[in-house]
Amino acid sequence: MLNASHLLAPDDLAAAAADHAQQFGARETVLYLVDYEQVMLLPVRGGGVPARQELPIEGTLAGRAFRRVEVLTSTAPSAVHRLWVPLLDGIERLGVAELVFSGEPREDLHDAIRAYVTLVAELLVARDAYTDVFARLRRRKTLSLAAEMQWGLLPPLTFGTDRVVITGGLEPAYDIGGDSFDYAVNGSTADLLVIDSVGHGLPAAALATVAISAYRHARRNGLDLPEIAGAVDTAIAGHLGASQFATAVLARLDLSTGRLRWINAGHPEPLIVRGSSLVRLPPCPPSRPLGLQDGTATCFETRLQPGDRLLLYTDGITEARSPDGSFFGEERLADFISAAAAAGEPAPETVRRLMRHVLEHQADQLQDDASIVVLEWRTGDRQRLTL
Repeated sequence: MLNASHLLAPDDLAAAAADHAQQFGARETVLYLVDYEQVMLLPVRGGGVPARQELPIEGTLAGRAFRRVEVLTSTAPSAVHRLWVPLLDGIERLGVAELVFSGEPREDLHDAIRAYVTLVAELLVARDAYTDVFARLRRRKTLSLAAEMQWGLLPPLTFGTDRVVITGGLEPAYDIGGDSFDYAVNGSTADLLVIDSVGHGLPAAALATVAISAYRHARRNGLDLPEIAGAVDTAIAGHLGASQFATAVLARLDLSTGRLRWINAGHPEPLIVRGSSLVRLPPCPPSRPLGLQDGTATCFETRLQPGDRLLLYTDGITEARSPDGSFFGEERLADFISAAAAAGEPAPETVRRLMRHVLEHQADQLQDDASIVVLEWRTGDRQRLTL
């Protein structure tokens, strides 16, 4: 499979994966990718690949394998043996692979099958960089131009090591405008940005693009947080006009010590969930939004404890209003995150479910973009995130 991949067209990946899986005894292999909203698993078509229906993540064995990052098995009365194996890029869940055997595969092949599916996932990510095949498949609706810009700008939704897990979510997935986020992990430092651009649609997306590009430029030039905030402020004010601005939180975590520094530029304040408790940060009056600053932004500092979950989010989360007028609110947000942590649920699945919960709270009619990034420091539980 690796040798064949060098000249493999993206359209042929599913067929090649099925063909080469026959050496393990799999008579059928079907790849499924998760859609942008992370509610459905969509089959990848290819020559010789059997037809399949899309599968909901909730209420199916395939969805359970995706949610729990586990290899699951089902056996039909005809002795057909079906494996559902998560497709992972690092710890980011791309979808699942379905492998069908005439009988139970030999025990000594199980590790090889997992490794093979991991290889297929990595090839899928590599091919995705220069094709539209997988992006088209993953969209169950038409993306707005603003959403197209935002999804193209985002880093992978999930990243993890044995020291840190970072995972994010955006809604409405097909019409997101001004909300976005970015992160980078360099050595023992994790940098985070969550931003909410003024306005809606394409103008807000354009503002977010300038802001995040300026953020990355300053970060990659080795600047400290106040200087990074200043660079983004200058980029917005200097190129987009006085009426344009964005609220944001910029954060930097030392992964060795748990030292957290952050700047709040007119944004909802970060939250820390520690066990089942919401930890309030020290008083930190926000600076003015990026694009409207009148001096060096103030940087604040605290310490995380192992297992803490840091929440950076936009007001579309906490101000999501139900039909009866009640806000989703900080307490409900913290309770949701702490209950998931107590249940042993990994951060990526917690964020996926949270975004569904926020949508349900507002009767599936968000009146504002909603985004969140959750950072979990020193999870020490790598096996919950990988096969």
